[in-house]
Amino acid sequence: MTCQSFVFTRKKNVLFLRSFTILVLSWVIIKPEFCFSSVLSSLKALHLQGHITFENNEFAARDFGNQIHVHPLAVVHPKSVADISEIIKHVWQMGPGSELTVAARGHGHSLQGQAQARRGVIINMESLQGQEMQVYRGQFPYVDVSAGELWINILHETLKYGLAPKSWTDYLHLTVGGTLSNAGISGQAFRHGPQISNVHQLEVVTGKGEVLICSKEQNADLFHAVLGGLGQFGIITRARISLERAPRMVKWIRVLYSDFSTFARDQEHLISAAKTFDYIEGLVIKNKTGLMNNWRASFDPQDPVQASHFVSDGRTLYCLELTKNLYPEKSDTVNQMQEIEDLLSQLSYIPSTLFMSEVPYIEFLDRVHASELKLRSKGLWDLPHPWLNLLVPKSKIQHFAKEVFGNILKDTNNGPVLVYPIHKSKLDNRTSFVSPNEDIIYLVAFLSHANPSSSGTDSLEHVLTQNKRILDFCDVAHLGVKQYLPHYTTQEQWRTHFGPKWEVFVQRKSAYDPLAMLAPGQRIFQKAVSVS
Repeated sequence: MTCQSFVFTRKKNVLFLRSFTILVLSWVIIKPEFCFSSVLSSLKALHLQGHITFENNEFAARDFGNQIHVHPLAVVHPKSVADISEIIKHVWQMGPGSELTVAARGHGHSLQGQAQARRGVIINMESLQGQEMQVYRGQFPYVDVSAGELWINILHETLKYGLAPKSWTDYLHLTVGGTLSNAGISGQAFRHGPQISNVHQLEVVTGKGEVLICSKEQNADLFHAVLGGLGQFGIITRARISLERAPRMVKWIRVLYSDFSTFARDQEHLISAAKTFDYIEGLVIKNKTGLMNNWRASFDPQDPVQASHFVSDGRTLYCLELTKNLYPEKSDTVNQMQEIEDLLSQLSYIPSTLFMSEVPYIEFLDRVHASELKLRSKGLWDLPHPWLNLLVPKSKIQHFAKEVFGNILKDTNNGPVLVYPIHKSKLDNRTSFVSPNEDIIYLVAFLSHANPSSSGTDSLEHVLTQNKRILDFCDVAHLGVKQYLPHYTTQEQWRTHFGPKWEVFVQRKSAYDPLAMLAPGQRIFQKAVSVS
């Protein structure tokens, strides 16, 4: 080979390599576009009773937490359960190569983007609202409802029959499927358990697109998996909810304590007594000014003179909030009041802080909505809500309170802090819900809001730092605390959260959602799941 031909050949090879490199790079760049295009086309080709939107889906990239904003590829607005089954079955049949994920979105009350799906598919469950509710009025009454229905609508409908669900959340403008995928805890849980303990039957669409009816007797493993399952095993589409006789009015009571130990002892006494109140919740109040004057707007002090001299400024106080149901057929109101007085006489609250009010049952249950309307009118509802919800074992609650309420928490001006006990026996350990393993556990909820333009104690950074300090303390002190409405960023953290339930959780994931396409916002599984 001559020198000239060698140079020519070398140039040809260089040109070939350059061309090949450009071709490969073009393929790498073009291939995802091709895949994206084909996925998009396949979604557009689906024939649904409802419809799919690919633009103007900003609402699906927001939630109540207002901290994470992830845009989906598409939003499905189903008109039937068949629509939900069709879309999930379609994604399932495309296989893992599509990399599509699916998240059910209810009323958008998630805190950390749990109902969001980056470049995935959101199913707008509220599109199923309006489907007929069926109320059964027999010996064991119940109501069949769409999982996209709001609890407030269920309350309005069941009250027509003199009935109501047994267990609630403090805020009723949430969807059934959303609360059942977590737990649904409020002041009635000490007696009836959370909402997941008051469900007879579910209809679920699994991660394979199967539509299954499940209960404790039928498809029991799926039934228990989806209750408190964080949306990981299927999308709840209908639920049969237990009902009870509804009161017409309630006696609404607030009292204050200055000592946490006494406050906790009284709460534990009330939730264990044979005769007790119907709703029991506690709140921490720290450095609140004019507390008694604020209460007077809705409550009557039993000792107005003493109440007017009570000073809350600069103090850490504990409020016990109680209700007693009043039924119209019990005409002897004197005896009903005597029963309330007998219950109050067993408690050791500060006498001058007893406030009472009598309100319609629906007004009490929907009380947070009244606050929502006021906040919306001031543009304060859509602020970031960096909430922290914890379940603390009874054996550790005193240690927790001393450090957190005494040192870490400086005030409660950023939002209410709830603290109240429930019985572990009211929880079904077969569900996916995780709680400390003690007879009595405390829900402690830091329901903070943050000002995104502030750099002070109401800033998002300040609240998040405070949350981290609380979590770090719990970890270092080995309190055995579990998060309610949990959020973690690594699978190892999730494994620790579920503890002994982890292996069952993985097995259920493999059985009902092996592609790990559902609820990607939880960040538990990043790829397909299999159990060898």
